[in-house]
Amino acid sequence: MYDYFNKVQTLLKTVEKEDQDSIKKATDLIVSANKNKNSIYIFGASHAGILAQELYYRAGGMITINAIFGREVMLDRQPITFTSDMERLDGYGTQIGKTVDFKPNDILILHSVSGRNPVIIDLALYARKLGVKIISLTNLKYSKSVTSRHPSGKRLFELSDIVLDNQGDIGDASCEIQNTKQKVGPTSTVIGAAILNEIVVEASRRLVSEYHLDAPVFYSANLDGGDAKNQKLVNEYKDMIHYKF
Repeated sequence: MYDYFNKVQTLLKTVEKEDQDSIKKATDLIVSANKNKNSIYIFGASHAGILAQELYYRAGGMITINAIFGREVMLDRQPITFTSDMERLDGYGTQIGKTVDFKPNDILILHSVSGRNPVIIDLALYARKLGVKIISLTNLKYSKSVTSRHPSGKRLFELSDIVLDNQGDIGDASCEIQNTKQKVGPTSTVIGAAILNEIVVEASRRLVSEYHLDAPVFYSANLDGGDAKNQKLVNEYKDMIHYKF
């Protein structure tokens, strides 16, 4: 009982211990971007894209984070196997990148557990050429155990300025089942969300305490006055917000 709970708690403690330096460096970049009005983007394909939605347009989240969505690698695409085909298609990530007005010193957070598929590598390579800083969220043990599917032979962690490691098991599933080699219970979403929200929380705290700025954080629209407070923040950070509000 509670095998998954126990696994997640253990992984969170491991991340807290092993990822301190990379989390601090990522936080520094997010603080700097907000202070200097550089844009912040996040992308992931298929289930990795859940974390792009996690950080995008939600109460308690950072208003200046822009999600990039690739229509063909979202989970409402049918047949669902099509998302896997597109994730492995050379050049698709480059085309996604061309839809974004990247500027030097912008930040792109890329989430891919294996870090091996062309869509994520193409997007990383495209953004890097434009001077964008790459923060990757991946599983280093998993990624180092597989080869790249991209013509460059690169995996995501090899193209990143900062690497956040979710510390999960190879294959992502975490809990053993008796009498079978198949594991169950992927951890990348819950651990990844915890890592990214930790960065958002600490960056917001520092923007207030060190630079005396309004925290660029959404109020709940379901609280009285929330819409007006959000509009004030939109006006203040409008140069960093690239979605319709």
